[in-house]
Amino acid sequence: MSILMANTVAEPPFEDPDQQKLVWGRNWGCDNDVGTLRSVMVSPPNDYMRTNEPQFPGTNSGCEVTDQDEGWYWDFGVCSPRSELPIDAMKAQHDKLVQFLDSQGIDIVIPDNVQGGRFSCYSRDVAISIPGGAIVTRLAAQQRQGEERWTTAALAKAGVPIIRTITGTGLMEGGSFAWVNSKTAVIGRSNCVNDEGIRQVREILAPLGIEVLVVDLSMHEIHIDGSLLMLDVDLALVNVSLIPYSFLEELQSRNIRMIGLNNDDDPWLANGLAIAPGRVLLPKGQMSRSTKDALNKHGVEVIPLEYDQMHLNGGGIHCSTCPLVRDSVD
Repeated sequence: MSILMANTVAEPPFEDPDQQKLVWGRNWGCDNDVGTLRSVMVSPPNDYMRTNEPQFPGTNSGCEVTDQDEGWYWDFGVCSPRSELPIDAMKAQHDKLVQFLDSQGIDIVIPDNVQGGRFSCYSRDVAISIPGGAIVTRLAAQQRQGEERWTTAALAKAGVPIIRTITGTGLMEGGSFAWVNSKTAVIGRSNCVNDEGIRQVREILAPLGIEVLVVDLSMHEIHIDGSLLMLDVDLALVNVSLIPYSFLEELQSRNIRMIGLNNDDDPWLANGLAIAPGRVLLPKGQMSRSTKDALNKHGVEVIPLEYDQMHLNGGGIHCSTCPLVRDSVD
């Protein structure tokens, strides 16, 4: 009896650019935080955010360590859990962000009919783009759990391969994931990111030869994107008061030059978005002379954007944008 074996082809791998274009229509995903941005997912503020009620009955309205009267999650009480969000002003600023991205020829993906809570406008947290597609995360704040559904539908509609969904007891949010370079990522471990979530991300990145560094954040720093922003292939803006010294040494050992924010800088400056190497969208805010000089010295083009109303809800430009496709910078 003769046996005929199926002609299976394992190579090239799934994430190979040519294979991606053949099967999925384009080369999806990111392996860096500064390459020219080609596609991004955003979730505009909507009227569902006017309510402070959790999406699911009996659940917490935010992170477990949040003070319900003066919660740090809501910008230290400026917009507390019991206050009404300035939705119209937030919409106007978010619209300006989307208009700018569209003017740069960037494809915009917007989830349909999002019915999440007051943080659903921060699309960064719900997915992580990796070579070949995206990981759908699992949000820690119980009020936000359920946003993953709308993100999954939007990614599928756009044709983005969903490489993995964080499952089981894993917690992982995209705002605490950053690329240092194409072979190194960093995750900020916090009350929104646990070891099981980190393990699952490591598991999918390991076969790609990508190392995952872990940085422990303080209790009041839920995401690393309030402390670290890559500006160019070897240049980062860092809030040195919030990042452990050991991680600053790690960046230096990888030949990453650093511009440190100081007490005269608006801390929201670290929550921006590189749209190309050395070309960065930053929120308008107080910037010290030393930081301006350093950015100029390193040839960084800063594009300012009014975003203070969006900040009131606890997130910035970086939080509001989830890159789906970037050019490689290797």
